Amino acid sequence: MVKLNKIYTRTGDDGTTGLGTGKRVPKYDLRVEAYGAVDETNAALGIARLHLSGEPLLEAILVRIQNDLFDLGADLCVPPAANEEQGASLRIVPAQVKRLEDDIDLLNAELSPLTSFVLPAGTAASAHLHLARTICRRAERIMVALSHQGEGTVGEGAVGAPALHYVNRLSDLLFVAGRYANARGAADVLWVPGASRT
Repeated sequence: MVKLNKIYTRTGDDGTTGLGTGKRVPKYDLRVEAYGAVDETNAALGIARLHLSGEPLLEAILVRIQNDLFDLGADLCVPPAANEEQGASLRIVPAQVKRLEDDIDLLNAELSPLTSFVLPAGTAASAHLHLARTICRRAERIMVALSHQGEGTVGEGAVGAPALHYVNRLSDLLFVAGRYANARGAADVLWVPGASRT
């Protein structure tokens, strides 16, 4: 159970922050960058949800994802231990990835096939979902960089495979959700290659 009695601690005044293990690292550490970008994705989803009245299915999916993103942040803030017992730390699990895939299929079934790339535009909800998608992609890039920092070993740079799979699937879901929020794709704004060159 999380209990926050005091919001400021002054422990970060020296430019460091504490991981879930208690270890202090610089605030520019890749692990901190990773869960910071995950937090940004979550905040962008909160703004997108403000524009989703009348979309109960999409709203329910995003509420669950916002909770999952806290799970992902908790996963990232505790580097895996060599012989970590199952359940010792909160980790993203394959079932969460599968749920995203099921939701992608559910939303995508109502969309017409694409004939061009879509611009991050249309409804306010769609534009915000596309913004969340790009932030999610940045989180993924940082997580991949972090995983390569440890060269696949357990410890400082390690990132669990389900966490990497989750963030990859999430950006796909947010693309589909952006189209879904554009009147099931009817209000998509399509890219016209070279349209302003003449």
